[in-house]
Amino acid sequence: MNTDKIYAESIAKEYAPKDNSKIIALRKLDAKAKMPATIFTYTFGIISTLVAGTGMCLSMQVIGGTPLLTALGIIIGIIGFTCTGINYPIYKKMLEKGKKKYAFEIVELAKEISEGK
Repeated sequence: MNTDKIYAESIAKEYAPKDNSKIIALRKLDAKAKMPATIFTYTFGIISTLVAGTGMCLSMQVIGGTPLLTALGIIIGIIGFTCTGINYPIYKKMLEKGKKKYAFEIVELAKEISEGK
């Protein structure tokens, strides 16, 4: 097996112009199904990490320094870590919902592409 030839063909395929609008439409539909879940996951993950970090700073008395703020920091940290922990299950549910929403269109378009070649 000539691995150099296979590698060269894969690189050439990557840079070749894509004239087939059905493939482009399929990629767009796939991205449309996955994008809301991805955006939500990154946003929610960043926010919950910042909340957890704020709670840690309060509880370790980096910010503040009173016993009341330390107790509040522990509570805020627990909330932040809980949100971080549930981020992935939420992502999976949202991704599943997006895939269900566009499943019929994607499958039909994929059948058209595979039968057309």
